Amino acid sequence: MTDFDVLTRANLQRWDQARLTRKTLTDKVAQSLVAAKKRYQAVDAKTGVPWAVIAVIHERESSQNWGRSLAQGDPWNRVSVHVPAGRGPFNSWEEAAIDALVNCHPHLARRKDWSLAGVLIGLELYNGLGYANKGVPSPYLWAGTNQYKSGKYVRDGLYDPSHVDQQLGCVAMLKSMMAIDPTITFMGAKVVSITPGKPSVSSPSKGSIGAFIGSNFNAIFKRKS
Repeated sequence: MTDFDVLTRANLQRWDQARLTRKTLTDKVAQSLVAAKKRYQAVDAKTGVPWAVIAVIHERESSQNWGRSLAQGDPWNRVSVHVPAGRGPFNSWEEAAIDALVNCHPHLARRKDWSLAGVLIGLELYNGLGYANKGVPSPYLWAGTNQYKSGKYVRDGLYDPSHVDQQLGCVAMLKSMMAIDPTITFMGAKVVSITPGKPSVSSPSKGSIGAFIGSNFNAIFKRKS
């Protein structure tokens, strides 16, 4: 069973320490994703999922192929055969994307916490918790950064610790997108320096996991001071 508090701490620290390892490619992909902002915003308006999150999922699931579904990369104009199977056919990429976020696990449209902590958990959930349960960085998030070396589920239930994911992870893309488009924020949440001595999170959204962790950190360090 996943301890989401532990996972959130780990992911926030990884975010703070993450550096791009394939910057030329990451910047190129980020430019393409930002260029399609209006299409992603149309889905954001219907689901409440931040457009930048939708964009990086689109790249991970289908290399930003507009003929493929956000849910699993199957053609959206046919009934899907991969998990989630049995979806569609749909009339457009946008219709399929809304279905993926509203009606398919992990139902990202139901989430209210889009602080940085919430974004990282949401992306982890979208791909599944197999990596979190092993205590290793998920390539779905961290490939293309110094936080990922190797390890991948090469098919359902089969984890290969030596396999290197060649796709860019969502975090690498998000960091590059944020450099291109400074309007990309996550509910005003801001991570300040997370160091081994004193991790901290400033301005997390009320009621978020980040807020819970932040209050715990503040209480701990107040007692120590």
